[in-house]
Amino acid sequence: MRQIFKTAALLLTLCAAQLGVTQGACAQEKFITIASTTSTQDSGLFGYLLPLFKAKTGIDVKVIAQGTGQALDTARRGDADVVFVHAKAAEEKFLAEGFAQKRFDVMYNDFVLIGPANDPAGIKGSKDIVAALKKIQGQGAAFVSRGDKSGTHLAELALWQDAAIDVSANKGAWYREIGQGMGAALNTAKAMGAYVLADRATWISFKNKDGSMIAVEGDKRLFNQYGVMLVNPARHPSVKADLGQSFVDYVISPEGQKVIAGYQIEGQQLFFPNAGK
Repeated sequence: MRQIFKTAALLLTLCAAQLGVTQGACAQEKFITIASTTSTQDSGLFGYLLPLFKAKTGIDVKVIAQGTGQALDTARRGDADVVFVHAKAAEEKFLAEGFAQKRFDVMYNDFVLIGPANDPAGIKGSKDIVAALKKIQGQGAAFVSRGDKSGTHLAELALWQDAAIDVSANKGAWYREIGQGMGAALNTAKAMGAYVLADRATWISFKNKDGSMIAVEGDKRLFNQYGVMLVNPARHPSVKADLGQSFVDYVISPEGQKVIAGYQIEGQQLFFPNAGK
Protein backbone atom coordinates (compact mmCIF):
# COMPACT_ATOMS: atom_id res chain seq x y z
CA MET A 1 0.00 0.00 0.00
CA ARG A 2 2.82 2.39 0.83
CA GLN A 3 4.35 1.67 -2.55
CA ILE A 4 1.09 2.65 -4.30
CA PHE A 5 0.99 5.99 -2.48
CA LYS A 6 4.65 6.61 -3.29
CA THR A 7 4.02 5.88 -6.99
CA ALA A 8 1.01 8.21 -7.10
CA ALA A 9 2.99 10.98 -5.40
CA LEU A 10 5.84 10.53 -7.85
CA LEU A 11 3.51 10.78 -10.85
CA LEU A 12 2.00 14.01 -9.54
CA THR A 13 5.46 15.44 -8.93
CA LEU A 14 6.60 14.54 -12.45
CA CYS A 15 3.42 16.02 -13.93
CA ALA A 16 3.96 19.29 -12.11
CA ALA A 17 7.63 19.42 -13.05
CA GLN A 18 6.96 18.82 -16.74
CA LEU A 19 4.09 21.26 -17.06
CA GLY A 20 5.44 23.92 -14.73
CA VAL A 21 2.20 24.04 -12.78
CA THR A 22 0.98 22.99 -9.35
CA GLN A 23 -0.16 19.46 -8.69
CA GLY A 24 -3.75 20.69 -8.37
CA ALA A 25 -3.71 22.34 -11.75
CA CYS A 26 -2.08 19.28 -13.24
CA ALA A 27 -4.88 17.09 -11.95
CA GLN A 28 -7.45 19.28 -13.76
CA GLU A 29 -7.62 18.76 -17.49
CA LYS A 30 -7.10 22.03 -19.32
CA PHE A 31 -10.25 22.16 -21.40
CA ILE A 32 -13.60 23.89 -21.35
CA THR A 33 -17.04 23.16 -22.75
CA ILE A 34 -18.86 25.86 -24.71
CA ALA A 35 -22.59 25.63 -25.42
CA SER A 36 -23.07 27.54 -28.62
CA THR A 37 -25.38 28.10 -31.53
CA THR A 38 -25.07 25.97 -34.65
CA SER A 39 -24.08 28.97 -36.78
CA THR A 40 -20.74 29.46 -35.04
CA GLN A 41 -19.98 25.79 -35.67
CA ASP A 42 -21.53 25.22 -39.10
CA SER A 43 -20.08 28.44 -40.54
CA GLY A 44 -16.58 27.19 -39.75
CA LEU A 45 -15.81 30.03 -37.34
CA PHE A 46 -14.90 27.73 -34.47
CA GLY A 47 -12.73 25.62 -36.74
CA TYR A 48 -10.77 28.79 -37.49
CA LEU A 49 -10.79 30.50 -34.09
CA LEU A 50 -10.35 27.67 -31.57
CA PRO A 51 -6.95 26.42 -32.79
CA LEU A 52 -5.63 29.99 -32.47
CA PHE A 53 -7.12 30.25 -28.97
CA LYS A 54 -5.49 26.95 -27.97
CA ALA A 55 -2.13 28.01 -29.40
CA LYS A 56 -2.25 31.12 -27.22
CA THR A 57 -3.63 29.60 -23.99
CA GLY A 58 -3.12 25.83 -24.19
CA ILE A 59 -6.84 25.38 -23.49
CA ASP A 60 -8.81 22.81 -25.49
CA VAL A 61 -12.44 23.58 -26.25
CA LYS A 62 -15.31 21.14 -26.62
CA VAL A 63 -18.27 22.69 -28.45
CA ILE A 64 -21.88 21.63 -27.94
CA ALA A 65 -23.57 23.11 -31.02
CA GLN A 66 -27.31 23.57 -30.47
CA GLY A 67 -30.04 26.09 -30.98
CA THR A 68 -29.62 29.04 -28.63
CA GLY A 69 -32.51 27.96 -26.38
CA GLN A 70 -31.03 24.49 -25.99
CA ALA A 71 -27.55 25.92 -25.44
CA LEU A 72 -28.80 28.13 -22.62
CA ASP A 73 -30.63 25.16 -21.08
CA THR A 74 -27.41 23.13 -21.27
CA ALA A 75 -25.67 25.89 -19.34
CA ARG A 76 -28.54 26.10 -16.83
CA ARG A 77 -27.89 22.44 -16.00
CA GLY A 78 -24.22 23.19 -15.44
CA ASP A 79 -23.10 21.16 -18.45
CA ALA A 80 -21.10 24.01 -20.00
CA ASP A 81 -18.55 26.54 -18.80
CA VAL A 82 -19.36 29.23 -21.36
CA VAL A 83 -22.33 30.10 -23.57
CA PHE A 84 -21.83 31.82 -26.93
CA VAL A 85 -25.20 32.44 -28.58
CA HIS A 86 -27.38 34.94 -30.45
CA ALA A 87 -30.73 35.75 -28.87
CA LYS A 88 -30.21 38.81 -26.70
CA ALA A 89 -33.56 38.74 -24.90
CA ALA A 90 -33.05 35.08 -23.96
CA GLU A 91 -29.46 35.82 -22.91
CA GLU A 92 -30.59 38.68 -20.67
CA LYS A 93 -33.19 36.37 -19.07
CA PHE A 94 -30.41 33.83 -18.42
CA LEU A 95 -28.38 36.62 -16.83
CA ALA A 96 -31.30 37.85 -14.70
CA GLU A 97 -31.86 34.31 -13.43
CA GLY A 98 -28.33 34.33 -12.03
CA PHE A 99 -26.86 31.71 -14.35
CA ALA A 100 -24.22 34.23 -15.46
CA GLN A 101 -22.83 37.39 -13.89
CA LYS A 102 -22.06 39.39 -17.02
CA ARG A 103 -22.80 39.31 -20.75
CA PHE A 104 -20.55 40.68 -23.49
CA ASP A 105 -21.33 41.59 -27.08
CA VAL A 106 -18.84 39.81 -29.34
CA MET A 107 -19.85 40.18 -32.98
CA TYR A 108 -22.79 40.54 -35.34
CA ASN A 109 -23.99 39.72 -38.80
CA ASP A 110 -27.51 39.59 -40.20
CA PHE A 111 -30.33 37.27 -41.13
CA VAL A 112 -31.41 36.79 -44.73
CA LEU A 113 -34.60 35.35 -46.15
CA ILE A 114 -33.75 32.54 -48.54
CA GLY A 115 -36.20 31.44 -51.21
CA PRO A 116 -36.50 29.34 -54.35
CA ALA A 117 -35.18 30.87 -57.56
CA ASN A 118 -38.67 30.98 -59.11
CA ASP A 119 -39.79 33.23 -56.19
CA PRO A 120 -43.48 32.21 -55.96
CA ALA A 121 -44.28 35.04 -53.50
CA GLY A 122 -42.71 37.69 -55.75
CA ILE A 123 -40.53 39.21 -53.03
CA LYS A 124 -37.05 39.03 -54.56
CA GLY A 125 -35.02 42.19 -54.01
CA SER A 126 -37.23 43.51 -51.21
CA LYS A 127 -35.62 45.14 -48.20
CA ASP A 128 -38.82 45.00 -46.15
CA ILE A 129 -38.95 41.68 -44.31
CA VAL A 130 -42.37 42.37 -42.77
CA ALA A 131 -43.98 43.07 -46.15
CA ALA A 132 -42.32 39.95 -47.56
CA LEU A 133 -43.66 37.73 -44.78
CA LYS A 134 -47.15 39.14 -45.29
CA LYS A 135 -46.96 38.21 -48.99
CA ILE A 136 -45.70 34.71 -48.20
CA GLN A 137 -48.53 34.07 -45.74
CA GLY A 138 -51.16 35.76 -47.91
CA GLN A 139 -50.30 33.62 -50.93
CA GLY A 140 -49.75 30.43 -48.94
CA ALA A 141 -46.19 30.11 -50.26
CA ALA A 142 -44.23 27.36 -48.51
CA PHE A 143 -42.15 28.43 -45.52
CA VAL A 144 -39.81 26.28 -43.42
CA SER A 145 -39.22 27.15 -39.77
CA ARG A 146 -36.47 25.65 -37.65
CA GLY A 147 -38.97 25.33 -34.81
CA ASP A 148 -36.19 24.56 -32.34
CA LYS A 149 -36.11 27.62 -30.02
CA SER A 150 -32.80 28.64 -31.60
CA GLY A 151 -31.76 32.26 -31.97
CA THR A 152 -32.85 32.11 -35.61
CA HIS A 153 -36.21 30.60 -34.69
CA LEU A 154 -36.81 33.26 -32.02
CA ALA A 155 -35.89 35.98 -34.52
CA GLU A 156 -38.28 34.47 -37.06
CA LEU A 157 -41.15 34.43 -34.54
CA ALA A 158 -40.47 38.07 -33.64
CA LEU A 159 -40.66 38.99 -37.33
CA TRP A 160 -44.00 37.24 -37.76
CA GLN A 161 -45.20 39.19 -34.74
CA ASP A 162 -43.99 42.42 -36.36
CA ALA A 163 -46.03 41.41 -39.41
CA ALA A 164 -49.10 40.92 -37.16
CA ILE A 165 -49.33 37.27 -38.22
CA ASP A 166 -49.97 34.60 -35.59
CA VAL A 167 -48.27 31.57 -37.15
CA SER A 168 -49.42 29.33 -34.30
CA ALA A 169 -53.00 30.01 -35.35
CA ASN A 170 -52.38 30.27 -39.12
CA LYS A 171 -49.84 27.57 -39.84
CA GLY A 172 -51.69 25.50 -42.39
CA ALA A 173 -49.90 23.38 -44.97
CA TRP A 174 -47.77 26.33 -46.07
CA TYR A 175 -45.85 26.59 -42.74
CA ARG A 176 -43.65 23.66 -41.73
CA GLU A 177 -41.69 23.42 -38.46
CA ILE A 178 -38.91 20.83 -38.56
CA GLY A 179 -37.26 21.09 -35.11
CA GLN A 180 -33.77 20.91 -36.62
CA GLY A 181 -30.70 23.06 -37.20
CA MET A 182 -29.93 25.61 -39.88
CA GLY A 183 -28.32 23.27 -42.40
CA ALA A 184 -31.28 20.89 -42.26
CA ALA A 185 -33.71 23.80 -42.58
CA LEU A 186 -31.94 25.09 -45.68
CA ASN A 187 -31.93 21.64 -47.27
CA THR A 188 -35.60 21.10 -46.42
CA ALA A 189 -36.55 24.49 -47.86
CA LYS A 190 -34.63 23.73 -51.04
CA ALA A 191 -36.37 20.36 -51.43
CA MET A 192 -39.81 21.92 -50.83
CA GLY A 193 -39.26 25.06 -52.91
CA ALA A 194 -39.88 27.02 -49.72
CA TYR A 195 -38.68 30.20 -48.03
CA VAL A 196 -36.57 30.06 -44.85
CA LEU A 197 -34.88 32.55 -42.54
CA ALA A 198 -31.14 31.92 -42.17
CA ASP A 199 -28.16 33.64 -40.63
CA ARG A 200 -25.91 34.96 -43.37
CA ALA A 201 -22.81 33.11 -42.13
CA THR A 202 -24.45 29.71 -42.49
CA TRP A 203 -25.85 30.68 -45.88
CA ILE A 204 -22.43 31.75 -47.15
CA SER A 205 -20.90 28.46 -46.02
CA PHE A 206 -23.86 26.36 -47.27
CA LYS A 207 -22.79 24.06 -50.12
CA ASN A 208 -26.19 23.26 -51.63
CA LYS A 209 -27.24 26.68 -52.93
CA ASP A 210 -28.27 25.71 -56.49
CA GLY A 211 -31.89 26.68 -57.07
CA SER A 212 -32.01 28.94 -54.00
CA MET A 213 -31.32 32.64 -53.58
CA ILE A 214 -31.39 35.51 -51.11
CA ALA A 215 -34.88 36.95 -51.51
CA VAL A 216 -34.81 39.62 -48.77
CA GLU A 217 -31.85 41.33 -47.07
CA GLY A 218 -30.86 44.70 -45.70
CA ASP A 219 -33.77 45.36 -43.32
CA LYS A 220 -32.49 46.69 -39.98
CA ARG A 221 -34.84 44.21 -38.28
CA LEU A 222 -32.58 41.42 -39.58
CA PHE A 223 -29.65 42.49 -37.38
CA ASN A 224 -28.12 39.49 -35.57
CA GLN A 225 -26.05 40.09 -32.42
CA TYR A 226 -23.92 37.42 -30.71
CA GLY A 227 -23.03 37.43 -27.01
CA VAL A 228 -20.80 35.43 -24.68
CA MET A 229 -21.17 34.64 -20.98
CA LEU A 230 -19.25 32.67 -18.38
CA VAL A 231 -21.62 30.34 -16.54
CA ASN A 232 -21.87 31.45 -12.92
CA PRO A 233 -19.64 29.20 -10.76
CA ALA A 234 -21.72 30.17 -7.73
CA ARG A 235 -24.62 28.29 -9.35
CA HIS A 236 -22.48 25.42 -10.61
CA PRO A 237 -19.19 24.87 -8.74
CA SER A 238 -18.05 22.49 -11.49
CA VAL A 239 -17.66 25.42 -13.89
CA LYS A 240 -14.02 25.98 -14.84
CA ALA A 241 -14.22 29.68 -14.12
CA ASP A 242 -10.61 30.67 -14.78
CA LEU A 243 -10.33 28.70 -18.02
CA GLY A 244 -13.77 29.80 -19.20
CA GLN A 245 -13.00 33.43 -18.43
CA SER A 246 -9.84 33.07 -20.53
CA PHE A 247 -12.03 32.29 -23.54
CA VAL A 248 -14.40 35.17 -22.83
CA ASP A 249 -11.46 37.55 -22.45
CA TYR A 250 -9.92 36.29 -25.68
CA VAL A 251 -12.95 36.73 -27.95
CA ILE A 252 -13.60 40.28 -26.71
CA SER A 253 -9.91 41.29 -26.77
CA PRO A 254 -8.42 43.23 -29.72
CA GLU A 255 -6.57 40.05 -30.74
CA GLY A 256 -9.68 37.87 -30.69
CA GLN A 257 -11.74 40.53 -32.43
CA LYS A 258 -9.15 40.70 -35.20
CA VAL A 259 -9.32 36.93 -35.60
CA ILE A 260 -13.11 37.04 -35.92
CA ALA A 261 -12.91 39.84 -38.51
CA GLY A 262 -10.34 37.85 -40.46
CA TYR A 263 -12.54 34.81 -40.97
CA GLN A 264 -13.76 34.77 -44.56
CA ILE A 265 -15.17 32.37 -47.12
CA GLU A 266 -14.52 33.18 -50.77
CA GLY A 267 -13.60 36.71 -49.83
CA GLN A 268 -16.75 37.31 -47.79
CA GLN A 269 -16.49 38.27 -44.12
CA LEU A 270 -18.97 36.23 -42.08
CA PHE A 271 -18.93 38.02 -38.70
CA PHE A 272 -18.22 41.60 -37.68
CA PRO A 273 -16.65 42.16 -34.23
CA ASN A 274 -18.25 44.77 -31.98
CA ALA A 275 -17.13 43.99 -28.43
CA GLY A 276 -17.33 47.10 -26.27
CA LYS A 277 -19.06 49.18 -28.93
